[in-house]
Amino acid sequence: MSRDRGSEEPVQLGEAVAAVGRELGIPAPDALAAISSAWPEIVGDALVAHAQVRSIRDGVCTIAVDGPGWATQLRYAERQVVERAQRCCGDAVVTSIRVVVSGPGAAAK
Repeated sequence: MSRDRGSEEPVQLGEAVAAVGRELGIPAPDALAAISSAWPEIVGDALVAHAQVRSIRDGVCTIAVDGPGWATQLRYAERQVVERAQRCCGDAVVTSIRVVVSGPGAAAK
């Protein structure tokens, strides 16, 4: 954080968490909430039951899917997924995706 360590001024918890998140490359909590609520529109009806956002860090959205076929389909749709996520939360939040296969039922949790 950029605050002087010798400073005795209290820092609001929200400010401290946001500063740590920025240092770690994590978007603001409202950006992740916006993506989660718009997830069906971002990935579409066919993928929504098989793909779940795991994290967003440094612009990379990691998405867990429940099978290799869904991973392939999502990778082919990367440009559209990124564009829809950017419309939802702004250009800098999601710049690319990373798809991981977690096994059957893992994406639906």
